[in-house]
Formats: sequence, structure tokens, C-alpha cells
Amino acid sequence: MRNLKQLTMKIVKLIVLLICVNSFAQDDVPTTKVGTVDVDYILSLMPELAGVQQQVDAYGATLKAQLDQKIAAYQTYVDNSTATVGTMTIKQKEEVGDSIQALELDINQFQQNASKLAGLKQEEFLQPLYEKIGNSLQKVAEEQGYTQVLMRDNRVVFIDNRLDLTLSILADLGIEVPKDETGN
Repeated sequence: MRNLKQLTMKIVKLIVLLICVNSFAQDDVPTTKVGTVDVDYILSLMPELAGVQQQVDAYGATLKAQLDQKIAAYQTYVDNSTATVGTMTIKQKEEVGDSIQALELDINQFQQNASKLAGLKQEEFLQPLYEKIGNSLQKVAEEQGYTQVLMRDNRVVFIDNRLDLTLSILADLGIEVPKDETGN
């Protein structure tokens, strides 16, 4: 009987100890709340996006005009060289051929660089919009107690739509969601 009482007391003490340790451990570990956000969707609804697209188009037109000038200069050089090829020495023909190759290389490099520059310029123009979304995301996440927010894309395996912050961020930014997209 005495052994049973001692065993029972040990079990009670162990349970109390485990409860204390468990509650202490829970106090140190913050509650995790994970949400998702669809940044591309928010960006697509931002009214400022039209202005960004106009800036990108204008920059693209500038690059295209520069490319057109290079192509016109190339074509003029080729036409002039073709017209006078009969009167050229072998050395002059080689120099013309080298010049034509250099012009072609310059055009190709310009095309490659223009594509990269257009992409960089688009990122530069979009940066203020991403910052605006980021600031709103931080505000909404803090207000709603989220500790982690994931991008809502193909890398997320399961998403509970109740934890998606996209609509809250749009509301914070003052952007109205089209009714056909909210299900209303």
C-alpha cells in the first residue's frame, strides 16, 4: 500500500513537472501564423502600373530608334561599298568586309544589350510599386498577427484561402477588386 502511494506521488510529481515544463516551453515559443500573398495579382490591379508600362514602352521606343539608326547606317555602308566594289583593291575589299562584320557585331550586341537594359529599366520602374506592396504587406501582417508570409505561387503545395493576405493588402492600398474576381 505504501509503495502504491509512493508510486502515485511520483507519478503526480512527474505530471506536474511535465505540465510546468510544457507551459514554460510554450511561453518561449511564439505562436506561428503563416499566410500567403499573390504579389503579381496585386501589382496587376495597381493603377500606377499603366504609368510604368508607358515608361517602359517609351524607353523601348528610344532603344528601337537607336537600333534603327544603327541598321540604317549599316545598310548605307553596305550599299555604298557594293556600288564601289569594282574599283576597290583587294586590301580595300578586306577592310570593307571587316567593317561590315564589325557593324553587324555592333548591331547584334546592341540588340542583346537593349533587351537586358529594357528588363532592368522595367525593374527600376516597378521598384516603387513593389516597395508600396511590401510596406502594406508588413502593416497587414503585423495587424493580423502573421509571423510568416509566403508568396502564393506554384511552390506552395497547400493554401487555406482564409490565410491569404492578398485582399487585405489590396484594401489597405485602396485598390478595388473587380467583382467577378472576388466571387461577389
